[in-house]
Amino acid sequence: KMGNAESNAYRNHLSRFLPEEQSDIDGVFDTLSGSSGSAGAKNGKATKKTAYVQEPLPDQMTARLYNGMKSVDLTGKSSAPSEQIAKEQFVIFMSNLLKGNADEKVTIIMRMISKTEGPVKGKQIQEFTEDLITSVVHVLNYRKELRGWNLENTRDSASGVKALASQLLSELKLADGTKPVGPQLMETNFDQSVIEDWVYRVPQISVFLSVVIRQGLHVLHSLPDQTKDILNLVPGCKGIKGRGLVSLFDIPSIIYINSHLPAELQHKWQLLFSSRLHGESFSQLCGHIVNKGPCIVILKDLDGYIFGGFASHPWEVKPQFQGDNRCFLFSVFPSLAVYTYTGYNDHYMYLNHGQQTMPNGLGMGGQHGYFGLWIDGDYGKGHSKAKPRCTTYNSPQLSAKEDFTLDAMEVWAVGDLPESAGTKGKKSILDVDPQAQALLEMAGKSRQSEGLREPLEEDEDDD
Repeated sequence: KMGNAESNAYRNHLSRFLPEEQSDIDGVFDTLSGSSGSAGAKNGKATKKTAYVQEPLPDQMTARLYNGMKSVDLTGKSSAPSEQIAKEQFVIFMSNLLKGNADEKVTIIMRMISKTEGPVKGKQIQEFTEDLITSVVHVLNYRKELRGWNLENTRDSASGVKALASQLLSELKLADGTKPVGPQLMETNFDQSVIEDWVYRVPQISVFLSVVIRQGLHVLHSLPDQTKDILNLVPGCKGIKGRGLVSLFDIPSIIYINSHLPAELQHKWQLLFSSRLHGESFSQLCGHIVNKGPCIVILKDLDGYIFGGFASHPWEVKPQFQGDNRCFLFSVFPSLAVYTYTGYNDHYMYLNHGQQTMPNGLGMGGQHGYFGLWIDGDYGKGHSKAKPRCTTYNSPQLSAKEDFTLDAMEVWAVGDLPESAGTKGKKSILDVDPQAQALLEMAGKSRQSEGLREPLEEDEDDD
């Protein structure tokens, strides 16, 4: 249809894709445009269809993608009828957003933020970022790519979307290096160079766009090319299935906290302890988390604040500090943030139980009696002291009140459990001798001990 009018720019953009990627893009374009050679209102005008829940992408994001495609300037061409997207626009859009650098992405992102030329307000960037995160959660759920998490076993994502968008926006820096905050941020105008710098420094924006395009439009989603960046976006989830538990985490906070873990620990989280499942007891807590490898501790106080820490080393009960500088503290609600070590001291993590002399409890950062995060051995009480900041992690007070009452707590092992921590060592004699087990089954007797063992890996098939 386009004959020999294909421009050099178009051919250059097309050449960035492997042959099998090119045919994938052709297929998607044909589907979107109903094979008419240009994608029209069907793809972009947010037509009043049935609720978008059946659709891979929310209408707001579909409209933003459409505006992004429309913004691709085909210089020297008589422009197609205004509603239509030309194939060239589609290919250049894909190439810039999936393969381009910040400079190539930014013009399109500016048009996705606002249809009109010129600077954009903080408020518009916030709305775009919220739409982007909402779409990531929606499309991963739609494509069944949440890897054992779902919208039922996690906290409502709406507040997480706002918190993550605000966290990403806090990285916006004006040309003079200042970072506007609060209401001032919403009303500040940001020009293209500032947005380009932001996209360059905040990798989540590009990763989220990549997910929305690959999974939303179902293009290049299965090709290994650049999907490495989205491989461990959401870690596999173990240990929550079928337990009727709603985690303290929401999907956006899982994505954000996971991205701060050491790379080799980002592929899997496994629930070790939940106060709602295992009871409110410090000895239960210790029994479930000691020597289980690196962990994430998350808790909620009675005022609804949600916060926690990442322990880089297996927890051990001993009167000394443990861990290393990969440990961090974090906040999930009311704001989402990660606080990393300052180098001031090495008081990364501490766990003690049943001692006469040293304080008993679980702590991270600061010092005895003055922890950045502390759960008392007398379970149920804790503190987060930081005047003005925790010495070890530079974190502010994480709880609503300095001394708080605990409402709920979870501990997640991250990465693969150490060999010794699995079901090994807990084997029943019948596990070792399958003949004896078979004999029992033939005799119609079930194993009495089966229900008593904590099912550590009860959902291997989750992802």
